[in-house]
Amino acid sequence: MEINTFGVIGSGQMGNGIAQVAAMSGLQVIMNDISDELVQKGLKNIESSLARSVKKERITGDEQKEILSRITPSTSLNDMESADFVVEAAIENETIKNTIFQNLDEICPKHSILSSNTSSIPIGRIASQTSRPDKVIGMHFMNPVPVMKLVEVIRGLATSDETFQITWDLSKKFGKTPAEANDFPGFIANRILMPMINEAVFALYHGVGKKEDIDTVMKLGMNHPMGPLALADLIGLDTCLAIMETLYDGFKDSKYRPCPLLSKYVEAGWLGRKSGRGFYSYN
Repeated sequence: MEINTFGVIGSGQMGNGIAQVAAMSGLQVIMNDISDELVQKGLKNIESSLARSVKKERITGDEQKEILSRITPSTSLNDMESADFVVEAAIENETIKNTIFQNLDEICPKHSILSSNTSSIPIGRIASQTSRPDKVIGMHFMNPVPVMKLVEVIRGLATSDETFQITWDLSKKFGKTPAEANDFPGFIANRILMPMINEAVFALYHGVGKKEDIDTVMKLGMNHPMGPLALADLIGLDTCLAIMETLYDGFKDSKYRPCPLLSKYVEAGWLGRKSGRGFYSYN
């Protein structure tokens, strides 16, 4: 099946990044969100990202304009009726995602593949909300999307081989390196990454070290490009908490228990970079 029109649900930092790489690959893109304000904010982020690429001479000014011309803003899910492939990149909330997939199932053509950028929610559960579970798959991009090369491709129990292959090939078309994961809570990336971040938060909570020292140890001692607490701020502490809760609920294993300090920060609205304050201040 040929993919010509690509839909993205959500224009936040993940959604606008996905829309950008799809448009850069030559696809027509529909970027949707619940308000025009959010969509325009996403478009501005794409413009800024492309402008940096022009400045670094990775693309030309004409190419920047051409890429932007391929992105159509949308505030109605009904616009997805022309999409061959859709990626949902909404907030990491299962109820919200389920509603989106129920609606997409009614709106999108029968041939359309519906994918989720979920960080941890089992694909089989999402697929069960549709009448096309064979055409539902996980397509988990890394943040920041235009920079990071990995895409986790996650099969649900009912995902067909054709759907998997189309998604795998599309990842390569976007200039990414796909890796296959089976349908377990957290998949591969976050099943390994999030407990590490959570343990770093516990180390801060227990007073093992200050935030700067915890991050320095992991950067210099383990050669990580970014410390776990700074990385949590980049990802969003609400997203980190949601993933840990999914792991804890899915495995019923105490090693996945979210750190109380992480919960406290989220309750206070300290969500990381996007709110201006997390483990670090960004004001």
